[in-house]
Amino acid sequence: MTRFSFSLDATDGAARTGVISTPRGDIRTPAFMPVGTAATVKAMMPESVRATGADILLGNTYHLMLRPGAERIAGLGGLHRFMNWDRPILTDSGGFQVMSLAELRKLTEKGVTFRSHIDGSKHELTPERSMEIQKLLGSDIVMCFDECPALPADDARVAESMRLSMRWAERSKQAFGDRPGHALFGIMQGGVTQHLREESAEALKAIGFDGYAVGGLAVGEGQEAMFGVLDYAPGMLPQDKPRYLMGVGKPDDIVGAVKRGIDMMDCVLPSRSGRTGQAWTRRGQVNIKNARHADDPRPLDEHCSCPACRGYSRAYLHHVFRAQEMISGMLLTWHNLHYYQEIMQGMRDAIAEGRFADWEAEFHRQREMGDIEKL
Repeated sequence: MTRFSFSLDATDGAARTGVISTPRGDIRTPAFMPVGTAATVKAMMPESVRATGADILLGNTYHLMLRPGAERIAGLGGLHRFMNWDRPILTDSGGFQVMSLAELRKLTEKGVTFRSHIDGSKHELTPERSMEIQKLLGSDIVMCFDECPALPADDARVAESMRLSMRWAERSKQAFGDRPGHALFGIMQGGVTQHLREESAEALKAIGFDGYAVGGLAVGEGQEAMFGVLDYAPGMLPQDKPRYLMGVGKPDDIVGAVKRGIDMMDCVLPSRSGRTGQAWTRRGQVNIKNARHADDPRPLDEHCSCPACRGYSRAYLHHVFRAQEMISGMLLTWHNLHYYQEIMQGMRDAIAEGRFADWEAEFHRQREMGDIEKL
């Protein structure tokens, strides 16, 4: 069996490109992971997601434990078979969703008890149970169970949360056990405070993980503060392990993160935007619901090869959104995911060829040219 491994092929400044190898296939880095929260990337078929260039999907422990249940998915052959995706899957631990979605949340050293946001049923999630759920799902990359406070928060609250997460990381590692071909990632916490981030990184390295995530960002601190943390946090983590920035983000967030040494990212934004009529393009966002598109025969982006741009006009996309036809969200989601994967491929090529700074400058130049829908 192929074991989990990471090879770093080239660097350009802090930016890196390489390959994560798993038994279910390779993941080219830097990688963007579309989010399949409830065992589906909304408005997309699995083969369509793959066609955009995605090597890996993200699933969600919190949502899947509530509905349909991890034991049920295991009984049906695991998450890959259940959702018809035969390539790698990363599952997050549920900690962020417990913080952001669950009701009547009670936090203790043991874990978190909460009521489901779906039906009010009571549940307990601990490091051990999170590892059990992710094993039942058959995740290729498993995330430690952590506690993620919303920002802004004072240093005392952030430090208390980070140290609890580090204790939970050790318990997660013990509960994960020895699973050849599967990987466990630790999650750095510490808010926007450098010495807390350093303490967290040292604790995680002492435990030892297959990869490391930078958690606790994109939770209200703003891009400037996030980049401030990313200026130093990736360098605190092992050079020979993949680095994952959780829950990020907009295209310029992603480019800025890769510039600072991040290898993996995920975000609901491209699919959520697609379902609400927002298209991400090389020159910014297009709101296809605007009346100006009603008679426009042009594609969203004449340089894009996705099905939405190749086969349909802005006028048609405007019409189906106004008519609330399902194809509207399908086409724009496909476009957005295609665009995100184009960005990732562009960065991989640029890093490998030692021209990342030029690529980044051109990326920003195109966006600064203005709103593509006005051209």
